[in-house]
Amino acid sequence: MSTPDTLVAAFQATAAHDPAAVALRIPGGEVSYTWGQYAAEVERLARALHGLGVRPGDTVALMLANRPEFHLLDTAALHLGAIPFSIYNTSSPEQIAYLLGHAGARIAVSEEQFLPRLRASGLELDHLLDVADLDALEPDPGFDFAASWKAIEPDRVVTLIYTSGTTGPPKGVEITHRTVLDNAVALQHGYAVHRGDRITSYLPSAHAVDRMASHYLQMLYGTQVTSIADLKTITSALTEVRPTVWAAVPRVWEKIKIGIESLLAASPDEEKRRAAAWAFEKGRAKVRLEQAGEEVPAELAGEYELADQLVFTTIRTLLGLNELRYAFSGAAAIAPATLEFFLAMGVPVVEGWGMSELTTVATANPVGRTKIGSVGVALPGVELRIAEDGELLVKASYVMKGYRGDPVKTAEAIDPDGWLHTGDVATIDDDGYVTIVDRKKELIINAGGKNMSPTNIENTIRSHTPLLGGIVVIGDNRPYNVALLVLDPDAAAAFAAQHGLPDDPAVLSKEPTLQAVVQAGVDAANAQLSRVEQIKKFAVLPGFWEPGGDELTPTMKLRRRPISEKYATEIEALYA
Repeated sequence: MSTPDTLVAAFQATAAHDPAAVALRIPGGEVSYTWGQYAAEVERLARALHGLGVRPGDTVALMLANRPEFHLLDTAALHLGAIPFSIYNTSSPEQIAYLLGHAGARIAVSEEQFLPRLRASGLELDHLLDVADLDALEPDPGFDFAASWKAIEPDRVVTLIYTSGTTGPPKGVEITHRTVLDNAVALQHGYAVHRGDRITSYLPSAHAVDRMASHYLQMLYGTQVTSIADLKTITSALTEVRPTVWAAVPRVWEKIKIGIESLLAASPDEEKRRAAAWAFEKGRAKVRLEQAGEEVPAELAGEYELADQLVFTTIRTLLGLNELRYAFSGAAAIAPATLEFFLAMGVPVVEGWGMSELTTVATANPVGRTKIGSVGVALPGVELRIAEDGELLVKASYVMKGYRGDPVKTAEAIDPDGWLHTGDVATIDDDGYVTIVDRKKELIINAGGKNMSPTNIENTIRSHTPLLGGIVVIGDNRPYNVALLVLDPDAAAAFAAQHGLPDDPAVLSKEPTLQAVVQAGVDAANAQLSRVEQIKKFAVLPGFWEPGGDELTPTMKLRRRPISEKYATEIEALYA
């Protein structure tokens, strides 16, 4: 069966295939849409948006939590040939004003909790709609809905993905029907999505990963999407949804790992604790042999099978991950120890790499053939090359159309031969596996001229110090490396309760007991790092870092330059 050449054609075919199947829902099922209901609501909303003046090429801003209405509105706008795009829910009024102005949006749809910030942006819109009032919108009965979506061409822009803006104003990445479909087809080779697969939508819809995983792939392949409005409830939702395919950022995997380890450590049954420790010992031994390319001895294979039956099957079932065919980790580098942990317990996590400028994923580890520390091999249709300075260059049919309204930046990113300059320093081994060293602009070059990857150092510290949420290594043009450390809210609360301490981070961060635990973790990490990479001093900061704040992007990437500026006093004190 041939792939439709636009997302709207794919949606119409998918909706018609099994109209009674559930397409969209929330945990508990209080809100649910079948494919037939989804399609009917898309047509109604498309007629209503047309009546409000939305025309082909117009931008429609969405600022919504993860909820079924996002899918309804976005898909309706696509059927008009319009360009729906999402605004991160943590955005300030000033950031909202920039995005609305840059995109040229004249209409925005939001919900009660975000409307004040949209109004405070000061940008005048033709229509600012509350999602609660969608039922009251009047459809345009004279609008030819079918003719509208059938006229859409594959090279029409489907959305704008705004970059995080950590080094300047956000850029609007334009991706098209063609780039999305080409990327989706490439992903089907090795990471197939099937009709009826269960997946969650919980990452921001302003991020390319959520749009592809829970929205565009659904239009093509008919998955069932459960929208989870609060990221903090993701672990409880998993036990209900039991996803068959899934994606998560490293911090989510780390928090699940911490939760498992805390639960096992707190068990009053000493026999169960010993059994879990034995099982993970066997699991890690098996993974390490596989990573070294060595055969797993029959005795260890038998022990692992028993460990899986007695321990790992139960844990996977408790987590809701027992029906996974595979799960992606992406958006940032995952700590090798974290990935080893999940592979040891039989959770098929594969690390991948991509960029908004590449629609989503360009490389990924094959399921069952993961190389820990790498981001896998090129997807079909992707060409890779390493430039003289170590930068990874990519050529593929799903490279972005360009940056909206910025031909100069587009030309800087995509050279005349069609190679996208990614900004990532990488290596490619003899088997084609790619290892990302770090962002080109984020490499540490110390006072002695030594190049280092801060991400590698930070992940080494993280693997030995589960108490930490944020870790930033500083050392550029400095004689040695130091680190700013921030506690993880959940881990800090558990530690405080265990030791009878207040859970206020301003107090807890100064407690000698906690400082000693962090110091031990840093010492253990330093033992695995080269001398020049080691952390000589650190400061535990008196607060938590939240996604979308001064220190983290909404997808939990570090804002290194703002952090350096905000904590300049603390950094200088470490070098005093």
